[in-house]
Amino acid sequence: MNNFKNNIFNINSTEKFNNIAIEIFHYQYRYNGLYREFVDHLKIKPSNIKSFTEIPFLPVGFFKTHKIKSNQKAAEIVFSSSGTTDSIPSKHYVTDVSVYQDSFRNTFEYFYGDIKDYCILALLPSYLEREGSSLVFMIDDLIKRSENKNSGFYLYNTQELVKKLHKMEHERQKVILFGVSFALLDLIEKYTINIPNAIIMETGGMKGRKKEIIRAELHRRLCKGFGVQSIHSEYGMTELLSQAYSKGDGIYNTASWMKVLIRDINDPLSIIGNNKTGGINIIDLTNYNSCSFIATQDLGKLYDDNSFEVLGRFDESDIRGCNLLLA
Repeated sequence: MNNFKNNIFNINSTEKFNNIAIEIFHYQYRYNGLYREFVDHLKIKPSNIKSFTEIPFLPVGFFKTHKIKSNQKAAEIVFSSSGTTDSIPSKHYVTDVSVYQDSFRNTFEYFYGDIKDYCILALLPSYLEREGSSLVFMIDDLIKRSENKNSGFYLYNTQELVKKLHKMEHERQKVILFGVSFALLDLIEKYTINIPNAIIMETGGMKGRKKEIIRAELHRRLCKGFGVQSIHSEYGMTELLSQAYSKGDGIYNTASWMKVLIRDINDPLSIIGNNKTGGINIIDLTNYNSCSFIATQDLGKLYDDNSFEVLGRFDESDIRGCNLLLA
């Protein structure tokens, strides 16, 4: 039995990350038939892999057509993407949901501190109205663990939400409002809101509900509408069990068990240097029961301090509900 879970959340160096990543690569090559077939098709010998930068990244589209698992266990939960009405949703068969819980709990604490310090509010209409959202699962857990009687989900009762936000501001209670982009825009168009001490966390997802706008313009409008200095963002997807967070300007950072690499647009097997635009590859070590090495359909840029920016999506890829913003 592997011991990945205990080791992953104790990574404190690039060397340790590299060692565990290579160990998980060999594990997934052995136990994940689709991934092994993919690696063999590329004529890559696992024994030649010495660095996490050399590990092959599985195209995220395979989650639409295959069960991506690295063990024979039954899924405890199946997360599915929102996508659009005419697209095939991605499905993530999670055989140990406690790994996901440990991941998002530890990540939240790393970036924001003790969950019990916060009132967690969520305005996620497009996610609440369907089954299988990993985002709703995460925020439901954060709401419960906040142990704050004012925490909760909101769907169409937006007037009540606005009253709650102003009440928390008046009481100087720390607040995080998680919201789908179009719902946050709808809120500030309908109500006058001034909550300068709140954290507004957009989760992406215009999802055809509004004309697409660049992230900078979205954040400018939200800053003005909520009376805040910056807009925070959460970057996650159905196919991952970890998230990245931005505290402003669309610049994301990750926890120690997650890394972003940028691939060449014209040569998907080639990793390019920092400060160049390319396809976003993600190593999520908590994905050891599925696939930890994912080539996404997002475009981005990696900076020297390992922070990254999401700049859009490949034109030919279909729209994912949680990552529709183009820049």
